[in-house]
Amino acid sequence: MPGSLQPLMRIYLVGGAVRDRLLGLEVKDRDWVVVGATPNEMLDRGFKPVGRDFPVFLHPDTGEEYALARTERKSGKGYTGFQFHTSPDVTLEEDLRRRDLTINAIAEAEDGTLHDPWQGQDDLDARILRHVSPAFSEDPLRVLRVARFYARFADLGFQVADETLTLMRELSAGDELAHLTPERVWQETERALATSSPAHYFALLRKAGALDRLFPLLEGLDTDRLAQRLSDVTDSKERPAQALALLLYQATESLTPEQACSAIGDFCSQQRVPNRMRDLALKLRTGADGLSRFDQLDGCARIQLLKQLDLIRRPAHLSTLLQMASRIHAIPARREAALQRLLMQLSEVDTRTLIEQGFSGKALGEALARQQAEICAQYKE
Repeated sequence: MPGSLQPLMRIYLVGGAVRDRLLGLEVKDRDWVVVGATPNEMLDRGFKPVGRDFPVFLHPDTGEEYALARTERKSGKGYTGFQFHTSPDVTLEEDLRRRDLTINAIAEAEDGTLHDPWQGQDDLDARILRHVSPAFSEDPLRVLRVARFYARFADLGFQVADETLTLMRELSAGDELAHLTPERVWQETERALATSSPAHYFALLRKAGALDRLFPLLEGLDTDRLAQRLSDVTDSKERPAQALALLLYQATESLTPEQACSAIGDFCSQQRVPNRMRDLALKLRTGADGLSRFDQLDGCARIQLLKQLDLIRRPAHLSTLLQMASRIHAIPARREAALQRLLMQLSEVDTRTLIEQGFSGKALGEALARQQAEICAQYKE
């Protein structure tokens, strides 16, 4: 642990771990900053280098990240356009000054002493998201980061400081956002979708003038309505995928199903969205209406919908799709059990019997479809 290092080296816990502990939240990841050390000294003590742009090391026992204190200077466009400087002379205050928000610029020494040169504790108490320094406006990624923190902490009453929102608007009005890679935009967006209030992320991006520049498909998004639809998404593991599916459903609600699927496909391709999340969004967009009117469909339309949603092969997905569709349409609670029974009946259809009856090839497929449609026609709730 840090105690094995030379006295001249000082180790501080920084960032989210300190912030979340002060807020009474669970601390999941811990990051450390090392003041007064060189890369060679870190290597001599068994730390493993992992940083490409600046010296970051993994602790040989805990695997936690230890970064050498550093300063940075803007040298180009985008969030990668910086030159970093590390040396034993860089102070803790200088390192904290380059961070985005005051609540993320608090450090804790090994003895528990807090170092808070930018009054982050005051902003925690006041529930304010405030930038540390004017250097905030040099990094366009911070527009998304502030929006993400707003989404995460909105339930605790946090608001964005007026002067910080002004800098976000200035960044959005320039050309810096255009230099963000889709991967980094998606990384921040996916983390925002995992929060309890994803709609706040998009609402703040709009307020900052960044929403339509980053996500043209979301221009005109009703974030209040989105918040209502997302209010009871409780599955933390699947929350990002479900939140994205509901977001894209709402964003394409005025389009035809074909136009909507094309727009969703383009959005997911541009933003580097994982295929499984894209597929869930497409299934919700194409299936929500049919699931809500399932009792009104005829047998052929019912089997077509179930096949389209791949529910005959994957009946376990039914519950998730129904729950999501019920946030869009009024669906009776009894429908899930009835559909589960139907899927069970369909799974019991034996193609071997049809083969024994002499069906093969195309005729076998048609006979199977007729039998499935007949079963679906008898569906009752």
